[in-house]
Amino acid sequence: MIDRATVDRIIDAARIVDVVGEFVTLRKSGVNYKGLCPFHDDKNPSFMVSPAKNICHCFVCGKGGTPAGFLMEHEQISYTEALRWLAKKYNIEIVEKELTDEERQQQGERESMFVVNEWAKDYFHDILKNDLDGIAIGKQYFRSRGIRDDIVEKFQLGFALPKRDALSSTALKKGYKEEFLVKTGLCYKRENDGQLVDRYAGRVIFPWFNISGKVVAFGGRLLDSRTKGVQQKYVNSPDSDIYHKERELYGIYQAKRAIVKEDRVFMVEGYTDVIAMHQAGIENVVANSGTALSMHQIHILHRFTSNITLLYDGDEAGIHAAMRGTDMLLSEGMNIKVLLLPDGDDPDSFARKHSSNELRKYIDEHQTDFITFKSRLTVENVSDPVKRSEAISGIIKSISVIPDQILRSTYITDFSQRIGMKEETLIAEMNKFIRKDIEDKGKEQEKEQEKGNEKENGKEKEDNVIMPSSVSVSTVGGLIELLLVREIVRHGEEIIYDNIETEDGQTLSMSVAEYIDYDFSLDGILFSMPIYNQILAEAVAHGKEPGFKAETYFCSHPDIEVSKLATHLAIDRHQLGGRFVIQEREGSLRQRVEHIVLDYRREIIEASMKDLQQQIRQAAGNNEKIIELMKQLKEMQEIRNTIAKKLGTEIVF
Repeated sequence: MIDRATVDRIIDAARIVDVVGEFVTLRKSGVNYKGLCPFHDDKNPSFMVSPAKNICHCFVCGKGGTPAGFLMEHEQISYTEALRWLAKKYNIEIVEKELTDEERQQQGERESMFVVNEWAKDYFHDILKNDLDGIAIGKQYFRSRGIRDDIVEKFQLGFALPKRDALSSTALKKGYKEEFLVKTGLCYKRENDGQLVDRYAGRVIFPWFNISGKVVAFGGRLLDSRTKGVQQKYVNSPDSDIYHKERELYGIYQAKRAIVKEDRVFMVEGYTDVIAMHQAGIENVVANSGTALSMHQIHILHRFTSNITLLYDGDEAGIHAAMRGTDMLLSEGMNIKVLLLPDGDDPDSFARKHSSNELRKYIDEHQTDFITFKSRLTVENVSDPVKRSEAISGIIKSISVIPDQILRSTYITDFSQRIGMKEETLIAEMNKFIRKDIEDKGKEQEKEQEKGNEKENGKEKEDNVIMPSSVSVSTVGGLIELLLVREIVRHGEEIIYDNIETEDGQTLSMSVAEYIDYDFSLDGILFSMPIYNQILAEAVAHGKEPGFKAETYFCSHPDIEVSKLATHLAIDRHQLGGRFVIQEREGSLRQRVEHIVLDYRREIIEASMKDLQQQIRQAAGNNEKIIELMKQLKEMQEIRNTIAKKLGTEIVF
């Protein structure tokens, strides 16, 4: 466990711009910063980071939080894990007590898998550096490939001993569970006898770090002397709870700062390509390791830059690799350049043959935009009319997915001149693709809407209440509740009644949270959502503590849902459901809170009146019951009218 004093030190030290900047490229925007949201498919910067409030928030999907809250959401980790991440970043020492067997059992499965992977990474690396076989075989292999020791350290490269149970037996002796050795893919069980076997025995090891530096997987390569005639030169970790190959990029952790600095990323195919480029002084490089680019990978890259260069060898496989996923990149607003190296070279071999300056110069002189590359490859010097027509149509389709209209127009003009075809003809063809894409997306949205309607009355409807920006609020009452909770989060500890004299001659003070709690208690009123009641209760419970500030407390709350909601409400801009805009009331804080409480009471009364009217209709023929219900309805109307006289309009439709 981490003691409260250390938690406070971590929270005080953590700066939201520093933390978010590890994962998103931020641009100054007034007193705040903006960037592409890492939580949804964001093409226009909608993710705001406020240094003053030390929080972040997306105005589209609603996600964000404090530094710890952001990490919890982004990395899908616990509050304690987020604190440890921040402590490491800001060099704050955490003294951990030895875990008991029971506490170790209670650790989350994901955390356990990360722990096992971290240990395995250190184990493989230590073997490479200190074991006789590791030095003689593993280290010698890396040296034969020209990989320097500093690069070995940078990427934490390692070696797995040839013995098929070397890692597993050591791990079990260290107390690591067989369950997690299998779930991470470090080992597997033989079907015939259930024996635990090391997956990477006899291979050099390439750890995969995710964007935050956690080891999520490994790649193991057979040594050159053993690869002749072997189809599976590389063995990679299988998909697991912490690793999905389509969601990770090799080298992203080591490259992210350089990508931001250079405002460009180089995409290569394999581990050694990434490592060779780093050794040549070019660090803004990642690999997707032979798989087709996924939208998730593109979104990761787009957070840091809009410019990508596909860097592959010039053979048929390299050309094919350069063509994969390009339309997805274009549709996401990425500016693509392509560079095919001289036939016979891949980035690894080419980088080893040239100095850093020579490599940079070659890249600058030979990379070309994707449309030009595709045109040279598929259209120019093609005489067959059918093949030429198909190739032109393919390029026009690629241009059509580019979201920037001016860039599309520029490409069309350039392409028209390049192939000697009228621009009007190409535009007409492009518009066909654009219309079809709009129609397809419309149909897809209709299907999603139908699914949403089917689920509306099910449990999934409850999920919509987590973040207000994604709530489909059907009643004004729901918004009034949110207004009250916002006042609790922003001003819960502030005194609005001071030195009130009671009937027995005593004086008391009452904060925002205490006033709302007191008013609710008179008639047993509760918020409709448990999370709102939790916030009110905690604001009252902690309100008298020295130095308590509701906004800081709730934004830093260990419950991620509380933290997300508080962060949303702490942001100055509030739009819910598109139709409602919450406006700040004029006047004092006390007047504002009193009015919102009255608003809420009115809504409760009007809901009760509707219920009574329904009961009256259902009681047709029972005069005695109707008279009693009418009496209750009249009382409700009088109370409602009294409240209404005191209220203005604060919700704009």
